[in-house]
Amino acid sequence: MLNSVVAKVTQNLEERSKAGREAYLRMIGEQEKLGRARNLLTCSNLAHAAAGTSGADKDDVVGCAKANIGIVSAYNDMLSAHCPYRLYPEAIKEAVRQVGATAQVAGCVPAMCDGVTQGQPGMDMSLFSRDVVAQSVAISLSHNCFDGALLLGICDKVAPGLIMGAAAFANLPIAFVPAGPMGTGISNEEKTEIRQKYAAGELDKSALQKMECCSYHSEGTCTFYGTANTNQLVFEAMGLMLPGSAFVPPYTPLREALTNHIAQAIVDKTVVGAHPMPLYKVVTAKNIINSLVALLASGGSTNHTLHLVAIAKAFGYTLTWQDISDLSEVVPLLVSIYPNAKPDINALQAAGGVPVLMKALSRRHLVHEDINTVVGDFASQLTTPVLEDGQLKFVDCGETKNPQVLISDESSCFQPFGGLKVLNGNLGRSVIKISAVAPEHRHVKAPARVFNDQHEVERAYKAGELNQDAVIVVRYAGPAASGMPELHKLMPVLGNLQKAGFKVALLTDGRLSGASGKIPSALHVSPEALRGGNLALLRDGDMIDFDAEAGTINCLTDLAGRTPEHPDTESYEQTYGRYLFKTCRATVSSAEEGATFLF
Repeated sequence: MLNSVVAKVTQNLEERSKAGREAYLRMIGEQEKLGRARNLLTCSNLAHAAAGTSGADKDDVVGCAKANIGIVSAYNDMLSAHCPYRLYPEAIKEAVRQVGATAQVAGCVPAMCDGVTQGQPGMDMSLFSRDVVAQSVAISLSHNCFDGALLLGICDKVAPGLIMGAAAFANLPIAFVPAGPMGTGISNEEKTEIRQKYAAGELDKSALQKMECCSYHSEGTCTFYGTANTNQLVFEAMGLMLPGSAFVPPYTPLREALTNHIAQAIVDKTVVGAHPMPLYKVVTAKNIINSLVALLASGGSTNHTLHLVAIAKAFGYTLTWQDISDLSEVVPLLVSIYPNAKPDINALQAAGGVPVLMKALSRRHLVHEDINTVVGDFASQLTTPVLEDGQLKFVDCGETKNPQVLISDESSCFQPFGGLKVLNGNLGRSVIKISAVAPEHRHVKAPARVFNDQHEVERAYKAGELNQDAVIVVRYAGPAASGMPELHKLMPVLGNLQKAGFKVALLTDGRLSGASGKIPSALHVSPEALRGGNLALLRDGDMIDFDAEAGTINCLTDLAGRTPEHPDTESYEQTYGRYLFKTCRATVSSAEEGATFLF
């Protein structure tokens, strides 16, 4: 009964990826045939590995009879989402001791906060940090002391990087351990209004700072449905964490119980446990498609048009934007939260969270049900965790508790197609978070205003040069040119222009992520300007027809005979450590291929 388009996209993915997946499985199979890696260590190897432990833990690590779980942590106390992880290692160690196992922190990975680096030089390294995280996971687990692993990471590039690195050790059972969102702060409407007033010069910096601190106010993920929270939803849908665990708040009894449970459950999934389940049997084409369907149905971050492509590649699959486009035509939007609407991620959790969404998708025959998860099967994904008399139980998730936020019946939807859409035209291919854009703003036909840097746009706005209908073009923001920075600094500016009655849109080879707002934005344009893309040929005044509903974006002006102007982008990428990533910019793949330098 599976939807025919979902079935066809899955079949195409499997057939297209046959050679790559087989090669990947051969590699993992070679690791699996060697047996438990710890048994291959010498006495000296084991002594080094156990030197930092004590008592019974040391004896168990050296003795090799019991499972040893590696913890890979992205903890730092500068990321609100990752602050709670400070306490996780000791809690996990105690939990696994109760089931006769040990755990060690295998390594820590870098974790950037895009909220801190927005509009700053550090943003040019943000996307590359994903692949650095993947390499860091490989280094962490390369000690071969572990029978399974737990991944502690949430935010934008961190979580995708963690699973990409874990793919190299997929002969082991590996799961994510989430930490949950912060409480709801000021309304998203108020946040947007104050940012726009500040951009227009109507409020001073102190008012803006006060608002921002009220918005981002405590430990936990930011509450809007950006990339961090999209990571959590997508990876739960992929089967990489406990059902219903993505958005349980930090420091609650339920969150603590879930952390203990996944720690003990992963022991059971090791080769010395009762029910082994290596990661390569979890991340299959069907699980990847399920996660993509959940992404589209929830209107998640545009960053996942990069991340899911790269993650699929890490597991031997060649996922394409055409797959995303085909699925978007049949997957309806079933979630309505900010930036698509007023409610935030806590409202989605209160409405039933990921399990209710997966149940709704199952009813519509849009997801594969013959899959494994890290701890169970598809049926387990439709359960939700509760505490009864202090004991953790997983019960049927039921129906939505708020149909204004999450639709679970088959008779309605917020829009009949997915929240993300692929745009095609003579300027290349791009993606848009169409669910965040009101229908009346989805078609803009206007002259181009062309910029080679987002800061130029801000200066032009302040000089009063953008008071017109316009398609704002920001080029040389692609992965090879500048690391593909997010351009959120532009949103208050363009929002004010739209509010003033102008028809405006954004066209860029850069990114905007899950916070893409009400401005129609064609993102990740591929090929990028630096690598032969037609964005490099555009000039001020060229007429652009931007039609998100039709899925097209074209320049109506004849570009024949023009010579691209290529600025020396590398000269701008020197300070604040950016020069260290020159080889990344030189070797990175296109946005459509996942913008990765690993494959």
